[in-house]
Amino acid sequence: MRAEDILPDDVDTGEFASTVIRKGTVAAFLANAATFSDPGAASAARAIAEHHILEAVPALRALGLFDVMEVRDPNLRHWIADWTGVGRSEG
Repeated sequence: MRAEDILPDDVDTGEFASTVIRKGTVAAFLANAATFSDPGAASAARAIAEHHILEAVPALRALGLFDVMEVRDPNLRHWIADWTGVGRSEG
């Protein structure tokens, strides 16, 4: 499967698991994760990245991203879990 099989070039959003998701959501999450993990990032930039990460989590969950991948940065992984419950072990 290719990206255009999911969302053609002329389509900017799709509905997955009853959630409307914009094209670019995963790329934006990765950019914000890089800012979050950058020790040299300004506190204002990090705060904006944190806000956008939390906004993206429901879409990423609807896409099934967290079912097949784990956030490698332990600080980011734990921070997401603390705020959203994503990535917490059950049992």
